Amino acid sequence: MREQQGLSVLQKELENNDRTGFRELLRMTAEEFDFLLGRVQHLITKQDTKMRRAIPPRERLSLTLRFLATGEAFKSLRFQYRMGTSTISQIVLDTCTALYQVMKEDFLKTPSTEGEWRTIAMDFERKWQFPHCLGALDGKHIYIQPPRKSGSFYHNYKSRFSVLMMAAVDANYKFIYASVGTQGRVSDAGLFAHSDLRKAMDEGRLSFPPPEPLPDSDTTMPYMFVGDDAYPLRHDLMKPYPFRQMEHSQRVFNYRLSRARRVVENAFGILANRLRVFRSTICLEPDKVVKITMASLCIHNFLCERRSEAYTPPVFADWETADHNMVDGQWRNHGMGAFQPMENTSHRNCTATAKMQRNLMRDYFVSPAGSVPWQDQHI
Repeated sequence: MREQQGLSVLQKELENNDRTGFRELLRMTAEEFDFLLGRVQHLITKQDTKMRRAIPPRERLSLTLRFLATGEAFKSLRFQYRMGTSTISQIVLDTCTALYQVMKEDFLKTPSTEGEWRTIAMDFERKWQFPHCLGALDGKHIYIQPPRKSGSFYHNYKSRFSVLMMAAVDANYKFIYASVGTQGRVSDAGLFAHSDLRKAMDEGRLSFPPPEPLPDSDTTMPYMFVGDDAYPLRHDLMKPYPFRQMEHSQRVFNYRLSRARRVVENAFGILANRLRVFRSTICLEPDKVVKITMASLCIHNFLCERRSEAYTPPVFADWETADHNMVDGQWRNHGMGAFQPMENTSHRNCTATAKMQRNLMRDYFVSPAGSVPWQDQHI
């Protein structure tokens, strides 16, 4: 009963002061909280027993979101909620599992039709002036405590323990693909090479639109992802030119590609700074980190889709001035937290076709059809 009373007091405090309660502690409004509760409550409702009353689903969700939003340790939450550490741990993991289960189809679903991919590509063209782009790829280490009896399995190249996450992000900072849990000793290129995304791309199972002419041009170009130099250059994955003795047109291409790639940096940065469980090393077993991460991605996408100012206040992400200078978003003042860069082992093997396509895109970006008026000022 003491546990129930302690939890109820904190819940009432949140409800009595929406702005300082839900917004600061849970990173969302009361309405957004109620939406999530409506989705998940049937999976986290427990039955009373003769010994004690069950903790209601509203309190279970509140506790879980408090943990994700603040990153407070279970031991710290134990004193605030007057609950045992093991009880808090079980509630958080059960609720994260339930959140992912009920939200993944609507808020973490990789596009599966030409129409869905075209919508993403149109957003990249409109917002970041990079046509035929299906998403920006990147990989991160998520630092964790050393798992018991794991040896060096999760030990990464920086002599830290981590699990790996590879993700694709759309033009609006939403994750459209994520794979979490690979052991730590893998580079960006290795992570992509062994991913189910690469396999699906190789087998043509993602229903990408067929190659089409670039806007206002006769140059036919496939639809593609964009990545940094660590990724392989492919017909469906574009990367920058090496930063050595570049020609003017290559510098323009790299600038235009970097604009598209910033979305994935911002998505990780927003996630780490609004759901602050990712601000420091996560002291949980790898399988639990996976559950927490997948639920967090669903919550992030839900709040981005709602354009929630409680989650992403104005100028929190990178933004552009009227003359197209990029201004760092507020999240950059605090860094990536537990999300750290992968080892950069540049991938040199690529086909002649992929090189030709990059050159065609390079030429398009300096042509009257594909150039933008401000690009020469930013290279």
